[in-house]
Amino acid sequence: MRQMSGNVARAAAIAVVLAVGAVACGPDDSGAKNAGGTGGKPQKGGTLSVLNNEPQTDFDPARLYTSGGGNVPSLVFRTLTTRNREAGAAGTKVVPDLATDTGKPNADATVWTYTLKDGLKYEDGTPITTADIKYGIERSFAAELSGGAPYLRDWLVGGADYQGPYKDGGKGLAAIETPDAKTIVFHLNKPEGEFPYLATQTQFAPVPKAKDKGTKYQERPVSSGPYKVVKNENNGEHLVLERNPNWSEATDAQRKAYPDSIDVRSGLDGSVINQRLSASQGPDSAAVTTDTNLGPAELAKIGGDKALNARVGTGHFGYTNYIAFNPKVKPFDNPKVRQAIAYAVDRTSAVNAVGGSSLAEPATTFLPNQKSFGYTAYDHFPAGDSGNATKAKELLKEAGYADGLTVTLTHSNAKGGPKGPEVATALQDALKKAGITVKFQGLEANDYSDTIQSVGKEPGFFLRGWGADWPSGGPFLAPIFDGRQIVKDGANFNTGFLDDPSVNKEIDEINKLTDLSAAAPRWGALDKKIGEQAVVVPLFHPVYKRLVGKDVKNVVISDWTGVLDISQVAVK
Repeated sequence: MRQMSGNVARAAAIAVVLAVGAVACGPDDSGAKNAGGTGGKPQKGGTLSVLNNEPQTDFDPARLYTSGGGNVPSLVFRTLTTRNREAGAAGTKVVPDLATDTGKPNADATVWTYTLKDGLKYEDGTPITTADIKYGIERSFAAELSGGAPYLRDWLVGGADYQGPYKDGGKGLAAIETPDAKTIVFHLNKPEGEFPYLATQTQFAPVPKAKDKGTKYQERPVSSGPYKVVKNENNGEHLVLERNPNWSEATDAQRKAYPDSIDVRSGLDGSVINQRLSASQGPDSAAVTTDTNLGPAELAKIGGDKALNARVGTGHFGYTNYIAFNPKVKPFDNPKVRQAIAYAVDRTSAVNAVGGSSLAEPATTFLPNQKSFGYTAYDHFPAGDSGNATKAKELLKEAGYADGLTVTLTHSNAKGGPKGPEVATALQDALKKAGITVKFQGLEANDYSDTIQSVGKEPGFFLRGWGADWPSGGPFLAPIFDGRQIVKDGANFNTGFLDDPSVNKEIDEINKLTDLSAAAPRWGALDKKIGEQAVVVPLFHPVYKRLVGKDVKNVVISDWTGVLDISQVAVK
C-alpha cells in the first residue's frame, strides 16, 4: 500500500482475509511449526478439509486481493515472486516463484526485469510464458474484473488510464514488455524498491488468453500451481482442488503439496468450526480453518487440555489498532489535547476488552514489532500499564481545559471487535480519570466505514485499524501519513490530514531503496518521528490463535500472514 491513490481501502480488509486479528512480534515457537498431528515425517496423500466462515469468492487472479499470493489461492495460482514459506521472521522474506529471482531493477528502481524458470507448465501441459503473465496483469485493469490490489494502476506507466484488454483493441499495456517468452519488463512511474513484494499478488499469475472467459473464468481458472479446481459451487462456497499433474516440485521450492485433494467448505458459524476441529471426528481430524480464530471462552477451555492446546497455532500479522484524530475538529486541533489522551489511555483495559493478553498485545508504536517493518521502539507519551492521568491533566490545563472537557468517540457497533463498544468503554473509563468525559457515537459497520473514510464526514475522535499488504513499513506509513495520499472524493486513510513535506520526502527517498534490509530501519525512524505529532494513538496488535484437526501435520505460521500456510500442511 505504498504511494497509492484512494484505492488502498482494501488494505485493512487484508487483515480480515488472512484472519480475524493479528499482531506484531514473531509467533510463539510452540505454535509456529508442527503444531497438531501425531508426529513423524509428513507424507503425501489424503484429503485436507478446510472449514471456513467466509466463502472464497471471486476465484480469479485478477479479482483476488492477496498478500504473498494468498492462502488457498496460492495452491492454484503461482506468481512471479511469493512469500518464503517458513515459520516466524524467516517467512517475511520475498522469494522467487515463477521467476528465477526476485527481479532485477535498473539504477533508480523504475524498471524491473524478470526471467521465468525453465519447465513451467499449466495443468493441461502447455508452457507458461511471459505473454500470459502480461495478459493476466492487463485483464486485472478491466472494470468487470475489479477487486484486486490497485498498485499496478498507480505504479505502471500509463496504468491510470488503461482500461484492460477487452477495450484496448489489442494494443496491450506498453509499460509491460515481453521481448521473449521468458523475459518480462515493467516500467514504473517512480522508484519502487518494493516491487518484488507487489509481484506476489495474484494479478501476477499467468492467464492463457485462449482460455480467458471474462467474469466466468473464476469458475474454472487454469492452474499454474500444484492443484487444479475441479469444483467451485456458489462462488467459492464449496471448492474442491485436486493435484495438477503438470506441476513440478522441481520448479517450486515453496509449496509442499502433501494432500492429494483439498475440500474447502464455507458458510459455517465460527463456534461450529472450532467445535468440529476440537472434536476431530471423521474427516474433521484432517481439517483446518483459514479464517476463524479461537475466542476467549474457547481458549479458556482449551488451556486445561494439553492435547488440545498442542493443536493451537499462534501467529502474528502486521496490524495495528489505534485511536485516530481529525485535527480539523475541535478540540483535537490542539496537540496538547491529543497528547493528553495519549497519556490517559489504559492499554491493559483495551487489551482485556478484546479478549486479553493471549489475543492482543499493547502497542506504543504505529509499526508492528517486527524487524521486517523496521520496528523502532518508542513511547513518546508513556501511559504505563493503566494510564497516566496526572500527566494528562497537566496537558489539559496547558491546553486551556483545567476543568476537563467532553468529547465524542465514534466506534463500530460490532460487539467484540477491536473497534467496538467494549474497547470504547475501556477508553471512556480511562479518560474519565483524567477529567475527560467521553460520549459515544456508535455506527453500524457500513456506516462506520463510510463515515471515518470520508473527508467531509470524518469525526474528530474514533477507533481505527490498519494492516499491511506485505511486511514492510511502506504499506503502513505511506497511506496513513503521506500528505499526497489525502483523498477528498473517495476513501481517505490519512485521517490526521498530515501533510509534512519532510515526511513526504523521506517516504520518496526510502521508496528508492532496493536493499530492503537498509530500508527497514528508515521506516522505523520515520515512524518515531511521526509519532511525536500524536495524530494517532496506537493501542494494540491482535494475535491469531487457531486450532487444527488432530491428524494435521507440519503447521507453519510465518510473520507475513500470521496464520497457517495451507501449502505446507500434511494429513498423513
